Amino acid sequence: MRTGIANLPLHGGKAPRWLFERMTRLAREIVCHLVAEHGPREVLLRLADPYWFQAFGCVLGFDWHSSGVTTTACGAVKEGIKGLERDLGLYAAGGKDGTPYPVARERYDRTIDSFHDTLSRARLGDTERRDALKRLGQWAQRLAHPPVRPAARD
Repeated sequence: MRTGIANLPLHGGKAPRWLFERMTRLAREIVCHLVAEHGPREVLLRLADPYWFQAFGCVLGFDWHSSGVTTTACGAVKEGIKGLERDLGLYAAGGKDGTPYPVARERYDRTIDSFHDTLSRARLGDTERRDALKRLGQWAQRLAHPPVRPAARD
């Protein structure tokens, strides 16, 4: 095994607008294709894989070697699937620099309602549906009553 040191500085700023617009369109097409071929669960599994995600960011055109790929690629996916959430069974909320964060409570409520409707129509067994709805209810409760974090000590 090789070991060593890599200098990966943090870069300020944002991806250029022209690049982010292209990334958004490509992210939409990739996510739509993955959902059509493998389903929404597989999209989430792939996005959660750090090697796949880094490669995804590079494919989208954000090949910076050190910083920003997570925020930029997630932002491109979020913008790319906007309006297709119900069809895809994937939803994105939150963001950076007020795009929008914190997310308006009404948006979370609509998202939860949409999840509920999707689960109700999905081809699931009774046990799977009941478990999924239970998890959705627990998630909604956590959003309604976020934990209080202790104050940071100096």
